[in-house]
Amino acid sequence: MKNLTYFFFALVLCAQFVACNDDDEGTMATDPTATIFERSSIDFIDGTGVESTIQIVNITDRGQGTGSVTLSNDTTYILNGFVFVNEGQTLTIEPGTVIKGAEGQGEDAAALVVARGAMIDACGTADNPIIFTSVAEPIFASSNGIVRNGNLDANLIGLWGGLIVLGEATINSTPGTSAVEGIPTDETRGNFGGSNDADNSGKLRYISVRHGGSDIGGGNEINGVTFGGVGSGTTVEFVEVFGNRDDGFEWFGGTVNTKNLVSAFNQDDAFDYDIGWRGNNQFWLAFQRISADRGGEHDGGTDPETASPFAMPFIANASFFGLGSGEGKRAITFRDNAGGHYLNSIFSGYENGVDIEYLGDETVEDSHNRFLAGELTFVANILTDVAQNPFTIAPANDDIMVPQAVQDDATLYFSNQGNTTVSDPMFMADGVTPTPGGVANSGLTTNPAGSFFTTVDYKGAVNPSTGPTWIAGWTRLSEEL
Repeated sequence: MKNLTYFFFALVLCAQFVACNDDDEGTMATDPTATIFERSSIDFIDGTGVESTIQIVNITDRGQGTGSVTLSNDTTYILNGFVFVNEGQTLTIEPGTVIKGAEGQGEDAAALVVARGAMIDACGTADNPIIFTSVAEPIFASSNGIVRNGNLDANLIGLWGGLIVLGEATINSTPGTSAVEGIPTDETRGNFGGSNDADNSGKLRYISVRHGGSDIGGGNEINGVTFGGVGSGTTVEFVEVFGNRDDGFEWFGGTVNTKNLVSAFNQDDAFDYDIGWRGNNQFWLAFQRISADRGGEHDGGTDPETASPFAMPFIANASFFGLGSGEGKRAITFRDNAGGHYLNSIFSGYENGVDIEYLGDETVEDSHNRFLAGELTFVANILTDVAQNPFTIAPANDDIMVPQAVQDDATLYFSNQGNTTVSDPMFMADGVTPTPGGVANSGLTTNPAGSFFTTVDYKGAVNPSTGPTWIAGWTRLSEEL
């Protein structure tokens, strides 16, 4: 009932946004392609009785994008429909800014889209994060900082769209560019891909994206955060997706690297990649609802599946918690010729561990061939509370039988690479921190060379000696643990 109260409270506020309009930028209304920034204000009393005057700016993009502007942390911004940062524009978002998506499905869905050739500079802090959420959530940015009357429940999903970042790095689909999932295909600003693997789309740091995943039609839902052809010049660290209808994070090709990602209580997969993504990644934390799908759904290509560059990211120090995901749920699936590398990670609470698609013919490229070529590896990881099949070669369909020798080789590989299955509980009372000095502190493999990866003495995303301190304050998940 409390959450319903918040929902209807937000609807009343939406009505006030219209009624209190006092600063429509009328000069822009004469240009049918101009973006409208419509200003209003409300008086808001938070849960502690403190009164604030909230400045509201409704943004409606009619073709020209946001322009090179700064969204300030004394104002709450409402996205009406798809709002783009167009090519050549830079959108700066101050720490502590709140951006909300208006209600709407289909072509009326609200989302922020950073187009190819555009930049976003959205750098929050641990104490002052940037929050993307729905108009239904009664929190606001103001001159007093972020004020709130509670949070929406994790089960309230699909209330708006999400955050989409597009770049000019290589993808493996023909003809080398594509229209991103979640945007109507007739919107050319939704195209991504190119030839610049060092492409820079800007910075995302200390950001929480909540309650998104609008359906734009035909079951095509928007991910919490989508990266399409984003290059390695882009900075992505300390980003959370909470309570999304579709995947938490999804990568479509590109080379962007990430650190300290949280995917919590999302409806579909926690982390999904496709069409040739090749980034470096460390410290991923996933909490999945019972009805969710895989921790990692990893696809290689679409048209054609065998195209290069192959999808082969490195993921170190991940922790995936299936939370009793339903029958047949898997920690990770590799298919459609995907490769990839997991090391020093922990997977808990799934029906199955890792499966690798097998097409039954070694002359045909598939994820099993990526495994045989050493382009799909699983090294020094822990599976705990995984009911069955920690490492499986999986037939592509019912017409294919996996030879026992093929499965035996995979099982032998699993044990020879320092992977461990643990039946006894290995976590502290918070359910996420491994017991100090236990299996999570032993048998590590060396992280890949280079300056990106941090050297640590534990497996998983959480330090057994300190607990999940890196998620404190800026994530919605930290309020659930």
